[in-house]
Amino acid sequence: MNLYGKSFLKLLDFSAEEINFYLDLAKKLKEQKKQGIPHRLCQGKNIALVFEKTSTRTRCSFEVACADLGMHPVYLDPKSSQIGKKESIADTARVLGRMFDGIEYRGYGQEIVEDLAKYSKVPVWNGLTNEFHPTQILADFLTIKEHIGELKGKKLVYMGDARYNMGNSLMVGCAKMGMHFVACSNQKYFPNQDLINACKEIAKESGATLEFITDPMVATKNADVIYTDVWVSMGEPEEVWKERITDLLPYRVTMELINNANKNCKFMHCLPAFHDLKTDTGLEIYKKFGLDCMEVTDEVFESEHSIVFDEAENRMHTIKAVMVASLVEKI
Repeated sequence: MNLYGKSFLKLLDFSAEEINFYLDLAKKLKEQKKQGIPHRLCQGKNIALVFEKTSTRTRCSFEVACADLGMHPVYLDPKSSQIGKKESIADTARVLGRMFDGIEYRGYGQEIVEDLAKYSKVPVWNGLTNEFHPTQILADFLTIKEHIGELKGKKLVYMGDARYNMGNSLMVGCAKMGMHFVACSNQKYFPNQDLINACKEIAKESGATLEFITDPMVATKNADVIYTDVWVSMGEPEEVWKERITDLLPYRVTMELINNANKNCKFMHCLPAFHDLKTDTGLEIYKKFGLDCMEVTDEVFESEHSIVFDEAENRMHTIKAVMVASLVEKI
């Protein structure tokens, strides 16, 4: 499998075989790290980390992965870059492409990361856009394989707002890998119909099943994985909280839903999660709406079903695989 020089922008760009290649490579690199085996496969390369949206897991994953691989990362936050403000995306891409061997972008529209890849002439990796979050899905799939086994045929239920990057990317990933994907929510929170149609075409070839269900008990029956995310996406105004809470409270992940699924059902969340009152946002929501948790109860989050921290760790291993595949001609 030769992915040398290829950008990683969205899972729609990759075959199931290529996705499995990333997962197998991530598994190998993870084993080497756990065993203390050096793997400085990208020694001397320089990477630009462009963050228009802040992150804990994505930034740490890329920076630690760069260090393990022998690379030097340069972090550019919104105040450190003129991207899209005083300088066009195309011009920024052409500048960074002259100085760096690869570029990570985390921010807003998918068109930005696509343009970075178009004009930079070096591999570009999507750390999150409004529409897609492909590095997260690789981490999710590696985690599922570690805990449950092969992906094909596994039932993953996404609870909550499925209109944006996580719902979109999980649906695409499940369609590619022949899984059973269920979006469970109020109908107005289902993914875009054009993307649904595209995934249905993919599913015809892969054997995947795609469902869109409003009843949580129906949706979670026989689920292997129940997945959720925060109800308000990064960058959205606080005013939308009331509407989201009203619409999505019936889709909170509770132990009742976990018990309705398969016996060994796993709970997943891309984090951060509002499962208690130990955050400023959690306390604010409690004061305004009287809720001691949001998209998942603390009972589920802290239960033996929860694999969220294995999932978080695997961001680093799968991101490392993505960079190696792009930057090393012979692995």
